[in-house]
Amino acid sequence: MSSTRPVTQRRDTGIPDAADLAAARAVVAEHLIPTPVVPVHLPGAAGEVLLKLETMQPTGSFKVRGALAALSAYGRDPDGSFRAVTASAGNHGLGLAFAAGRLGVRAAVVVPTTASAAKVGALARMDVELVEHGDDYEAAERHALALASGGDAVFVSPYNDRYVIAGQSTVAAEVADQVGDDVTLVVPVGGGGLVAAIALRASHDSPATRVVGVEAAASPAVSAAVAAGGRVVSVPIGPTLADGLGGNIEPAAVTPRLALGRVHAFVQVGEDAIAEAIRVLATGCGLVAEGAAAVAVAALIEGAVPIAGRPVAVLTGRNIAPALLARLLTDGAA
Repeated sequence: MSSTRPVTQRRDTGIPDAADLAAARAVVAEHLIPTPVVPVHLPGAAGEVLLKLETMQPTGSFKVRGALAALSAYGRDPDGSFRAVTASAGNHGLGLAFAAGRLGVRAAVVVPTTASAAKVGALARMDVELVEHGDDYEAAERHALALASGGDAVFVSPYNDRYVIAGQSTVAAEVADQVGDDVTLVVPVGGGGLVAAIALRASHDSPATRVVGVEAAASPAVSAAVAAGGRVVSVPIGPTLADGLGGNIEPAAVTPRLALGRVHAFVQVGEDAIAEAIRVLATGCGLVAEGAAAVAVAALIEGAVPIAGRPVAVLTGRNIAPALLARLLTDGAA
């Protein structure tokens, strides 16, 4: 289960190597069962589409994978016990809280005051210190970094962390076991941790796998950085149903550099398409998905994804506020 070398830094933003990927797979397999892959037919999509149901995770999101891998790795630090601090729009915080409970780690989660009520409510029921700060993710992240600037704290980024990225790569490893490598993985993109992880794992073990990242058009931070050669650039951010994908990324984020040359394409979808994808998943597939998850399905419905091999959309999370889901379903029926 352990890496070949001890962790000596309070935070590691390096690139995961093969040992990190293997260690992450071992700890994820110890605490989680593989999520299912199910076939569906989507309007506008040619043929059958497979959905990787990360909505079935105990926290309702794939983020628990990276949290488990990171806390396990930092827990091997010879300095001993530590306090994990993070910023999160909700799902990473839930994953960190779950992992902290499993691994006996103290944790604090900073969320923006605009975070989903469903996610904040779930966090409030867990054994973590919950801090609401700032109007957006960027403000929450700055506050969390300040909280983690001294003592025994480790900042565990939702995306810019070597071990979090290694943990997220286990999504691709499971898909390879379940349906093989000749697939196009369609992956939601916010800070880029998941798409970078999946592309990195594919470059190590599955060269036949294509990776397509899907952003909300209101928040194209990672594709802009990739277009700039992997250099993070600030972009205008608008409101989006995909709240878990919104916001600019850390200036030194490693994810664009990992995605560069490994992710085959980036596409973007608008708010109407995201809303329609949420409705299609609920009424046509019997699946609850939040906006950040629905972007992958929205891109497939719009025919925006270049496909080679079987298309597999990663349905990353289900934590949508019930009132919002009800409104979207009602609007679609009008």
